[in-house]
Formats: sequence, structure tokens, C-alpha cells
Amino acid sequence: MRLSVRPIVASLAVAALWLAGGCGGQGETPGPEAPAAAIGGPGAENGSSEADPSTNPTDSPRRTDYDPDHPTVVIATSLGDMTVRLDAQNAPLTVANFLTYVGNGHYDGTIFHQVVKQYPKLIIGGAYTEDLTEKPTLTSVRNEAHNGLKNRRGTIAMARSRDWIDSATCHFFINVTDNEVLDHKDRTLEGYGYCVFGEVTEGMDVADRIAALEVHDTAQFEQIPVEPVVIRTIRVVR
Repeated sequence: MRLSVRPIVASLAVAALWLAGGCGGQGETPGPEAPAAAIGGPGAENGSSEADPSTNPTDSPRRTDYDPDHPTVVIATSLGDMTVRLDAQNAPLTVANFLTYVGNGHYDGTIFHQVVKQYPKLIIGGAYTEDLTEKPTLTSVRNEAHNGLKNRRGTIAMARSRDWIDSATCHFFINVTDNEVLDHKDRTLEGYGYCVFGEVTEGMDVADRIAALEVHDTAQFEQIPVEPVVIRTIRVVR
């Protein structure tokens, strides 16, 4: 996978974040290789596929206070913990996709591999281990960016391909500013947006610390933290 930051169309006046290979997705793709996951760029094809729900992260053990409409997870990182309340009412497919990855331990040991310093400011992770090995993924999930939720500070959303609307797999990002340019505007390729599926309720200071880290560019990545920030675990707590 190769990652680069490129400007998107001038009408948006914002930088696009590319993650070539789309997190190693194993589902159908619109071409001979998986599309690039991107933030800030338009989609291209409206292909539709959903994540394999075979793993239910809440099955073992299930807490008596588990809320299926708004499950809560803790993202435990090497810089501290973030509590995130998910919104399965407005983004049911996306939440199910995310919780499948949580349940099978996919996120454990991954890193925040990009900190975008320019607008839209955000931190993105969930695909690579500390040695920059890319983890395999499930089939991509249908984009629910039209659900009315906005990319405001503290929200969690899915990264996807610039070239394919329904291409999100495991990459997620946390908005550290209000990033309305990423919101759904219409069902065109340019305006579909990025699906918000929850919000940080505790530990936003951790996201801010990650966003403030020194970054550098390498042959493979741009704006990767100099010191890795490891996602130790993501677990459902209620």
C-alpha cells in the first residue's frame, strides 16, 4: 500500500488523504486492484457490498448494560484511552462492520498511521501494525454518509476510496476539528461524503495529543507520526 496527500478539486480547496489499496479489502472491487481509501476526495463508483457479520463482538461475554442501538467501545492506545459511543440507529451497517473488526481483534496492535495537519484535520488508523504490516480485511461496507450525522470535532467516521463510494473496510478516523467538507451533500460522486458512526464521549484530549504529534513523510506514508501511537485494544464496554 502507498499513501500520499494530494489536493482534491479546487472547488473544495482541501487536501485529499489517500491510502492506496483500501486496507487490503477482500471484497469485490471496480478494477483489477482494490481502490485507494481516501478522505476529502470524491467517490467514483457506487458499488455496494457489506461486511461479513459472522463475528458478533458482543456475544462473549455480553454485558447486561449493553445497548444495541448505542454500543460503547474503549479505544485503548499507547497515549491513553478514548471512549466512543457508536450510533447503530443511524449507521447500522457501519457499526456492525466496525464491531466485527473489534470482535475478531483486528484493531489490536494497529497504529494511527496518519495525522493530517491541514484542514480537514483528523487522525486515521486501524489498518497497519507497528512494523507497518497491513492487516487483511473483510468485504467493504455500504456507505451510510447520507444518515444525517456530521463530521464534527470528536466524531468517528470511516475512510474510503476516493474512487469508490462503498469501499470502506477497516480504516477509521477521528475528526479533531469540524470538517464539514467531509459531510454528505448529495448522491453524486463528488458529494457523497464520509460516514460518521459515533462520537468520542471521553478522552478527546488523547485524540488532541495524537493530532499534535510530530510527523514525517516516508517513501510509503505521508504525515505518519515519528513515534508510533499503538492501538492496544478496542473493546465493547456497554
